[in-house]
Amino acid sequence: MSEYVAGIDLGSTGVKILLAGPAGDIHTVRQRPTPWRTGPGGRTTLADDDLLATVAGLLDEAADALGSGGRVTSLAVSGMGETGFVTGPDGRPVAPAFAWFDRSGTEQVAAFPAALREEFGGRTGVPWGVQVSTAKMLHLRDGGLTLAGRRWANLPEFVAAALGAEPLGERSLVSRTGLIDQDTGSPWPELLTYLGVDDGFLPPVVAAGTPLGEVTAPWAPSAFAGARLTVAGHDHLVAALAGGAGPDDRYYVSMGTAEVILRIIGSPLTFAARRRLTDMLINCVPNVVADQYVLVAGVKTGLLMRRALGLFGISDDEGRAGLDAAVCRMLTSPDVPDGAVEVRGARNDDGVLSLTVRADGVGPADVFRAALDHGNAELERLITAMEAEVPPGRSTLITGGWTGMRSVRAARARV
Repeated sequence: MSEYVAGIDLGSTGVKILLAGPAGDIHTVRQRPTPWRTGPGGRTTLADDDLLATVAGLLDEAADALGSGGRVTSLAVSGMGETGFVTGPDGRPVAPAFAWFDRSGTEQVAAFPAALREEFGGRTGVPWGVQVSTAKMLHLRDGGLTLAGRRWANLPEFVAAALGAEPLGERSLVSRTGLIDQDTGSPWPELLTYLGVDDGFLPPVVAAGTPLGEVTAPWAPSAFAGARLTVAGHDHLVAALAGGAGPDDRYYVSMGTAEVILRIIGSPLTFAARRRLTDMLINCVPNVVADQYVLVAGVKTGLLMRRALGLFGISDDEGRAGLDAAVCRMLTSPDVPDGAVEVRGARNDDGVLSLTVRADGVGPADVFRAALDHGNAELERLITAMEAEVPPGRSTLITGGWTGMRSVRAARARV
C-alpha cells in the first residue's frame, strides 16, 4: 500500500487539501470555497458545522483520489490567523468565528482603555485594531457571551482537534490573538483581566509541527484513520518556509485575499521597536520555526481586486485573462490620464473598496490598474518602515493566486 502525507490550508478564499508522496511529489490538490456566512454591513462569520463539513468533503475527495491502494500517514493543518472560536468545556464552539476582515469589534477598539492601548503594540507585537482576535472576543463579551471558563481555539487548532488532536495552541497562531506578552512568552495578565478571563482561556502552547495525536474522527475516511496530526501554523509563514525564505535579506510576498509581505529575523526586537512597527500596522511575532521571528505586514489588495472584478461582472478565467491583457497594454500606454481613477481601502485598518472616478472613459482595466498602483504605494510605505529596523531586503519571492496574472507581476516588479 502506498503512503502519503497531507496538508490542509484553511484560507480566506478557499479550504484546500494537498496529498504528496514521500519524495514530495504532489499527488492530489482539491479546493472548496471557505463557507463564510455574510450579513449586513459586511459581517462575515463562519459556523463550525459548515467548516467541518467542508473539511470532511475534501477528505472524501482526497480519499477517492487515492483509491484503495493508498493511505495517509500524517496530516498537518495550517490556516489564516486572527480567526477562531470561543469553545466550551466540551470543545464545541459557543459562538461563530469572525473573518479577520470582519468589522465587528469596532466599538470595542474605540473604547479600549488608554493604558492598555499605549502598551499594546510594544507588548504583543501586534497592531491594535479590529483585525486582532481580542477585538472580536470583546465584541462577543459585550454582546452577552460569558468568556470566563471557556477557551479560545484558532481555526487550524480547532480543525485539528475535531480530527482527533490534543486541543493545544500553536505558537505563531496564538501570537496573533494579541493576548501574548512577547517579553515573557505568556498571556498578558492585565489584558486577560480586562477580558474577564484567566490564563486558562488560552490553551497550552506548543511549536508548529509538534505531534498532537492521530486522526480518530468517525467522519474521516478510512484512508486517513490513524494519521499523525499536527498544526503547522499561520499559513503565510508556512508558505514562506516552503518557498525557501529564511533569516536573510529576502522579502516574501503572498498574494491571496490578503497580500502579505514578511521578513524573517533571527532574534526578537525590543519593546520600542515593536511599538514603532505596530504604529505602522506591521506585526513582529514568532515564526513557525523555533527561535525565529517575523515582521509581517498585510494589505487587503486581493480583497479589493476581487471586489473590483465582481463590480464589473468578471467571474471566470476567460474574463480575468481578457482584463489581464488589457491592463498589461495599459501599463505602457494608458487610455485615461493619471489620476482619472483612484482606489483606496488596502490598509489593514480600512479594507473597504473606495473608488473615485474623475474622468469619462474609465473602464475595468483602468480600475484594476489603479488598484495595483494603490497596492504598490502601500507596500512601499511598509517596506520603508521595516527597513528602519532591519537591514534592507535584496530579493523577493512572490507567490499566491493573483500572481497568475501578468499585470500583477509587472506591477509588483516596480516595487
